[in-house]
Amino acid sequence: MQKKGIILSGMRPTGAMHLGNYFGALENWIRLQDEYDCYFFVADWHALTTGYEDTSEYKNNISNLLVDWLSAGLDPQKSVLFVQSSIKEHAELHLLLSMNLPLSWLYRCPTYKDQLKQLKEKNITTYGFLGYPCLMASDILVYKADFVPVGEDQLPHLEVTREIARRFNFLYKSDVFPEPQPLLTEAKVLPGLDGRKMSKSYNNTIALSDSPDVVQKKVMSMITDPARIHKTDPGNPEVCAVYAYHKLFSEDEVPEIESMCRKGEIGCVACKKKLAQNVAKFMTPIWERRQEWLKRPDDIRDIINEGNSKAREAASRTLSDVRKAMNIDWI
Repeated sequence: MQKKGIILSGMRPTGAMHLGNYFGALENWIRLQDEYDCYFFVADWHALTTGYEDTSEYKNNISNLLVDWLSAGLDPQKSVLFVQSSIKEHAELHLLLSMNLPLSWLYRCPTYKDQLKQLKEKNITTYGFLGYPCLMASDILVYKADFVPVGEDQLPHLEVTREIARRFNFLYKSDVFPEPQPLLTEAKVLPGLDGRKMSKSYNNTIALSDSPDVVQKKVMSMITDPARIHKTDPGNPEVCAVYAYHKLFSEDEVPEIESMCRKGEIGCVACKKKLAQNVAKFMTPIWERRQEWLKRPDDIRDIINEGNSKAREAASRTLSDVRKAMNIDWI
């Protein structure tokens, strides 16, 4: 089967991967690897932009993220899996692109001011945080990616990369970089156990590393419709996190569950028990594969070394083209 082009995407190693991450990105990656030449990377340098002060768990987080990927279904025979910091060409391209990147492009980045406010407890008024879009562009352009899987809210970020590619090609009268196109994906959004956004910082996640017993206990702890006091009270599924999960894990039963909830014919405990079984059924094979991968650290190391080698080879070719275009290939 002929592949449709090159795809690049990455994830930050910031802790245990959870169901929100899975349905927000990883599920799509697993599908795309059969259709595209995929480069998927652990974005450990990106994690430093907001977490540079405490790196004590970085090695464990990187290792666990890779195990989660493999357990969920990323196939190193189909995709190049690698660690960002192992490919120094990312840093070199970031440096070279930063030389001609207008500061105004960085300051106008949609999330820059928002994240400064949201993460005001962190000291992130740094060059690294401001220059994040340049590093992101380097990640994408160093593999001459044709497509980047994004949601609509991420389109402005990708447009910065496209502008950087256009500017480089114009300044150096070259066609080194293709302009990567968005591959729009409709992410399936899951709330956290408490109804808020699923986030490690809220401690309201279901992790891919959770055992089936832990998964069921977490589901049973989920917040339901606060207006329902008695089992026979009519419910409002739209405000219930449990119902949001049923739409993903109990698709065939959703009409019946919704009807019974609205009529007060099923209590929240019974509803959660049904969901707990379905979520555990879905996650148990991932957890079992994870236990097997944990017994094979040498195999995981070999997979990443091979992925790093393939990524480095592709990135090196691009840097050669970049140096020639910039007339700095005199060595």
